[in-house]
Order: sequence, then structure tokens, then C-alpha cells
Amino acid sequence: MDTPYTNGYEFTQGSGYALPHYPFVVPAELTSGEVRRHRVVIVGAGITGLTLACGLARLGVEAVLLDEDDTVGVKGAASRGICYTQKSLEIFQRLGLYERIAAKGIQWSVGRTFAGEDEVYSFDLRQQSSFGLSSQPAFINIQQFYIEGYLVERIHALGHVDLRWKSRVVGFVQQEGHATLTVETPAGTYPLQAEHVIDASGSHTPFHAWTGATMTSRRGDDRWCIADVRFRQTPPRERHTWIEAPFNGNRAVWQHLMGDEVWRIDYQMEPNADPEAVSREDVVRERLRQQFGHDVDCEIVWVGPYAYRSQCLDRLRIGSVFFVGDTAKIVSPFGARGGNTGVADADNLAWKLAAVLHGQAPARLLESYHEERHEAAVENVRVTNRTARFLRPADGMERTFRQAAISLARQYPFARSLINTGRMAVANAYTRSGVCDGTGGLSVQNVRLHWADGSTGSVNDLIAWAEGHLLVLLFGDLTVAAAQRLRDIGAATGARAVQVVGPTVRARAREHVLDPQGHLQGACHVFGHAWALLRPDAYIAATGESVDAALIRAIQKALGIPE
Repeated sequence: MDTPYTNGYEFTQGSGYALPHYPFVVPAELTSGEVRRHRVVIVGAGITGLTLACGLARLGVEAVLLDEDDTVGVKGAASRGICYTQKSLEIFQRLGLYERIAAKGIQWSVGRTFAGEDEVYSFDLRQQSSFGLSSQPAFINIQQFYIEGYLVERIHALGHVDLRWKSRVVGFVQQEGHATLTVETPAGTYPLQAEHVIDASGSHTPFHAWTGATMTSRRGDDRWCIADVRFRQTPPRERHTWIEAPFNGNRAVWQHLMGDEVWRIDYQMEPNADPEAVSREDVVRERLRQQFGHDVDCEIVWVGPYAYRSQCLDRLRIGSVFFVGDTAKIVSPFGARGGNTGVADADNLAWKLAAVLHGQAPARLLESYHEERHEAAVENVRVTNRTARFLRPADGMERTFRQAAISLARQYPFARSLINTGRMAVANAYTRSGVCDGTGGLSVQNVRLHWADGSTGSVNDLIAWAEGHLLVLLFGDLTVAAAQRLRDIGAATGARAVQVVGPTVRARAREHVLDPQGHLQGACHVFGHAWALLRPDAYIAATGESVDAALIRAIQKALGIPE
């Protein structure tokens, strides 16, 4: 039965996951025989492709989204990604689906790591000021298919994007200024042209071969068994990890709570383990009894094996094709750096495509997608590979270091930071970007502020008000001359400008907001009388002090306009 786009469906029904099914609609090209050219075609309706499509729809960009399936998630597969970072949640808030995620998901802040029976490391994100100022929490755990389903509904509500299910891309030809895709459907095969192709089709994409993409890759021999379990009596609502779990042969274990009171438990297996054998329900139940006791009462929602590899493309753009999410890089599942970085890829590319297609920026702005997100991909691969080596060290120095770190952490607080069960994902900095200067490249949290009438707003509200344009935030007093220069700059560049008024500053601009505690200024990494140039993806492009030619140059650089 086909699932409507807006029916508030629940995916989990008893044992197993029940996913929605969306209707196949015969595309106009098959009916007319006409070869149509589209500005943007996205291939793959996973979390990255859907986030990109939703971001484009919010900015009024027409696009086509092709997916070979007729559902979100993967039929018969697990919850997949479950842990979503503050940066991703802030992006989802801008897209209009954060409230649904917060209502369904589980907020958590406490993480504990054990070696045997000993707790060797713990953290409470509520005590870390870097997370506390945003309107969104540090993390929410929720099954990935829920977010994908919410994105489908939101795209349908926004319009602009043609969602085409049961549409498999089986051919690709790169041409001057565009590409031609061959799309296979239940009603026949047809050609489709695109000026920009975004490949979000996953790690097994054929676009790597079609475009001649090169990459650096590493395959590990680590094997895991993933169990999604619902207990009658639930464990503590905290993130628990074991480096050496006595109930799992002294191998690692992860324990997370998700939506629907379902727990994700990941068991590290022996390197030569038979995937089919370790995933049998009777074997998993025995593993659960060893962990929780022989009287454990639980329902197994899903179980399956997992093996990881790391991979990073050398170029994230080849001709007309942009690689995002798992087509750009694959990381080990430690620290929630997989799906979250795909969401960030989509957010980065969406505003740039919109700026170019709306005539606000030259096409060269799109080159900065590779510069920024490749740097992020390399960093995330490096960080997750380091965790993988800690969890499964090679004999020799790596194993000696791990044993020493665990031994010291049992007694000495200074050594606990050496325990590496996953460095939790944060917004990547852009230090090599051609469109950010040396003062930019940092993410701005969605901090709260007050509108001129005293009502509460946030950074995301300011970004929405800017409607896809760059946003100049001016902190401190504003002279009459500077106010006029700011208006002139806005008229010449299209940038929107707002004065940010502190407790001792008088508002002189018509467009102003109140920042009584200085949280917005702190989030923008500036102090005193200064300006910050904020991009639609909530990254700082540049900062400065005077409203002068330097601000004009920063705006031009942020849009990829040559000097």
C-alpha cells in the first residue's frame, strides 16, 4: 500500500521496521518523448540527497530527485545512522523538520566508557559550554529513516522538487556544460539532461567509474554485529561503550537508545567471524543474556552484520557531477561522522547552487564546495581511522599504547582523554577555502537573540530573513556615515545587514536585533566593535572592524567574484 506524503506515519510496528512506500509516477519525458534539460538532478534519496533537495526547495530552486527504490531507508535493513549532531539539528531546524525529530528522538548528554568493570572515561555535554548556547541540543538519537521520511514530506510541502521513485540511473555521458543520464523505470527507459548532477547514491555508486574518479581507501578487518532491541525494563538512558566488555569476549560494545524505545547495541566480533552465524537470532539472544542477565526480557527488532572501510575521493567535483555524502567519502562509524557530514555536504552545496542559479554569484563559487568539504572529509576519515586503530590495534606499538592508556585511565584523570571510542562529530572548520578569508571558516551556533520588539528569535531566523543572501552582522555602535555605507553596500552586493545591539549600545539601524548577553557576538567569534559576514549555511565568511572597502571585498570573495 502506498503511503501518503503527510500522514504522520509510524515506521516501527512490532518486530521489524515497516517503511512507507511512495507511488511511481510515469515521468513526462516518457509520455512526450522529449529530452528535457534540468538545472539540477540529484541521484539518490538517502539522507544526504533528501537534505540537499529540501535545501534547494526552501531556496526556490527547481530540481529532479531520482531514486531506484520506492521508500526511505533500506528494505529489511537496520535503523542505520542514529546519532545526529547539533550542527545537523540546526540545519534540520532551518529546513522545517527539527520539531518532529525532537519529538520522536532521544536527547542524550552523558557518555560513559568502560574497560571490564571499570569506568575509565565519562563526559556530560551539558557541562560543555560549546554546546550550551544553541537552540538545539548536543545530540539526538533517532533512526535515520525517520528523518528521511520527514524530509520527503517537507519537500512535498515546499514544492520545486520532482521526486521520482523507482528511477534507476543506468547510463551517464558527460558533455560540454551538461550531462545526459539514462533512467530506467517500470514504465520504460528515457534520457534526461542535467546541468548539475549531484551523486548521492551511496558507497556503491556507478558514477565513480563513469567519471573516472580516483580515491584513497582503506579496508579494515573489523567485524560487528548490530542489534536493535526493545527491552521490557530499559537500561540507563546514557551512551555506554565498552572497550573491553567481559560479556563479549573482551571486545568492544556500543549501547545507544533511539526512538520508539529501541536500543542500538553494536558488538565487535572476531575478525574472521562468519557474518551469517554471528547474526542468527539465537546467537544474538545469548549475547544479550550475557550482557543483561539470563532473565532479560526483550524483543529483537532487527539484527545484522557490519564491516567498515574508509574511503575519500581526490576530487568532489568532476565536470557536471558533485559527489556528496557516502559517494564523497566513507568513514568508520565512530563519533557519528558519517550521515552528519553528508548533511553538512548538502547544506554547503545547496546555498551555493541557489546563489549561482539565481544569478547572485558566478559559477566559480561552486568550486569552493570541493575545497571546503574535501578538507572536512579528509579530517573525518583521519579521526575515525584513529578510533578504529584504538579499538582494534595492530600487534606491537598500537596494542602497547592502548593497554597503557587503559591502565593509566583507571587511576589517573589525565589519561582518560586518551581513551578513544569515537571523537564525537562537530562542525568542521574551513581553513583552505577560497571564499573565506583567514578570519572566517568557522560555524556559528543557532544562538538565541531578541527582535527589536523584544520577542525571541535565533540565528536561523536571521538566515531565513536573509532569503539566501549573505548576512552582515554589525556589532556595536553605528555612526550615521557607517549606516549609509552599509545601505550602499547592501544595494550594490545584495547582502542583507543587521545591527546587533548590546546592553549599552543604541540602535541606529532600522534592521536591528538585541543581544543582551553577548551570545551572538561570541558565537560569531568577534569582540568589541566589529562585523561578521554570515553565509546561508551559518558559516562565517570573514570578520572585520570598519564598514569600508574590506567588507565589500569580503562579500565579493564569499560569492566567488574575482577582484
